Amino acid sequence: MGDDENRRRFESLALPHVDAAYNLARWLTHNDQDAQDVVQEALMRALRYMARFHGDNARPWLLQIVRHACFSWLRENRPAERTYLDDADDSLHAIAAPAADEPHSVAQRKAERREINQAIAALPIPFREVLVLRELEDLSYNDIARIAEIPIGTVMSRLARARGLMREALMPSGRPVLRPVPRSTQSGSSS
Repeated sequence: MGDDENRRRFESLALPHVDAAYNLARWLTHNDQDAQDVVQEALMRALRYMARFHGDNARPWLLQIVRHACFSWLRENRPAERTYLDDADDSLHAIAAPAADEPHSVAQRKAERREINQAIAALPIPFREVLVLRELEDLSYNDIARIAEIPIGTVMSRLARARGLMREALMPSGRPVLRPVPRSTQSGSSS
């Protein structure tokens, strides 16, 4: 295949997934400008290696390149950022959106969205990565395993742990404790 053919394949197969690439890079780097730099580097790599790509679903392939570019960038620019791995089984705490588009409902949704984004951003990278790929990019477990270069069981474990951490982060801290009300006794009764 020639350079022109590789460029055409790149444009038709990889470029439609630039938004997903940026989304992943943004969540991993925590910065718009850094994410743009990482995606640009990843796209250059993808174009360079387009001849090696076989198939018609370039999304997982491109996101794997973005992931590698992100981790290379993080190693060079943020070596102090640590990743913690922990496996536990939890599920995501869902927050229902208000039904009406009234100003207070819109403000509440924005606040919830901001809280969710902050909770995702606070996740350790391995958990944030699988959560973003699954919940925001809607990739299959197999695709995530391929992108992250981990077994599918590890994908499921990390996703479960990420959801648990999200649930903990999104739990209201001021939730009242409900206690049973004691039965009232009749006063004035004699035996």
